[in-house]
Amino acid sequence: MRSRTNYTITSRQVYSWALETLQQARLLKDHGWKCTAAVVLSVVFRAAARMISVSAACRDLVGGPSDQAVMTALEDGLPRTLPVLERRLNNALSGPLPRRMRRRSWEIAIDWHLQPYYGQPQKSRNELYRGQPKQGTTHFHAYATACIVEHGHRYTLALTWVRRHESMVRVLRRLVSRIREIGLKIRRILLDRAFFNVAVMRFLQEERLPFLMPVVLRGRRPKKRRKATGLRRLRYRPAGWYRHTMKSGNRQVTFSVCVGYRRHRNRKDGKQRRQKLLFAAWRVHGSPTEIRKRYRRRFGIETSYRQMRQARIYTCTRSPRLRWFFVGVALALRNVWVWIHHAHLAERTNTALTLHLELLRFKRMLEWIDREIVALFHNGSTPYASQPP
Repeated sequence: MRSRTNYTITSRQVYSWALETLQQARLLKDHGWKCTAAVVLSVVFRAAARMISVSAACRDLVGGPSDQAVMTALEDGLPRTLPVLERRLNNALSGPLPRRMRRRSWEIAIDWHLQPYYGQPQKSRNELYRGQPKQGTTHFHAYATACIVEHGHRYTLALTWVRRHESMVRVLRRLVSRIREIGLKIRRILLDRAFFNVAVMRFLQEERLPFLMPVVLRGRRPKKRRKATGLRRLRYRPAGWYRHTMKSGNRQVTFSVCVGYRRHRNRKDGKQRRQKLLFAAWRVHGSPTEIRKRYRRRFGIETSYRQMRQARIYTCTRSPRLRWFFVGVALALRNVWVWIHHAHLAERTNTALTLHLELLRFKRMLEWIDREIVALFHNGSTPYASQPP
């Protein structure tokens, strides 16, 4: 494949870069002469590239280890404690991050990712997060991520596992600490409406972090001879900026509310509609239109989740370590894809960097990795299925 700078990359190089990224993070140990860390990671890459289980990935690799050997190597080779596993997964995510990105500040989006779970916990019910019903269950394995939302630089910076009944402030503190640990500067944080509460906004103000998030309407609804109160009162104000103080028990927080509008076409009747939008902000300035466009950039983190699902490894294991490891592998592969476009396939000029994402799509990169793994561990025989005796 050739970029606009006439630089050629091969599937062998892509596979080597991905393998080197996870090997440098020391996520796995060698488990015997056949199940080395490189071999086990290759099988995991094949499962991620084809969105299948580890057992299915081993089935046609005649020269590779068995599925039971790989699963045993994963159980024994991964770090035993979750804090160590989290640190090494984050090292794998920050491995492809160019050093020059630490020279400027970035807009960071933080969000939750819930994976539905239908079984029993392995050891403790604290492994599972309870939430609103989704896909037939209220139990999930929950993860929180922090991602750069600027086009072409959408690296996932930090990943953490969310325990049962864990507060949002503790999760945010871990993510912010990790971003600062790798030396990245935060310009502002874009959050979902689930983070709209007094504790989160007080924490961000104490950490001197500008933030922007949608407002959850609270207060009395308007009735006869009674006006709306609280945040609902601001819904009837014209576009502009307003100050608001929100209380929760003995704690309170003061922030700015931006009232704006957006126009959209109704899907049913095709008519133009105007919708009022309210955003909570602190140390963020601009017109209502600029604020609305700025917050739309947060949906870049939703793109990272969509691409992560393209490298999702299917599993029925109850081990939270393995499930978390599979999520980290998918995000690490996606970071390698971002790095390849930024370092090798971009068109560079004196003043700008032009990306060409059409040169290598994420799904095509996964196909390249799978092709290299098949070439290493398959002897060319025809796969077959036989009826058990």
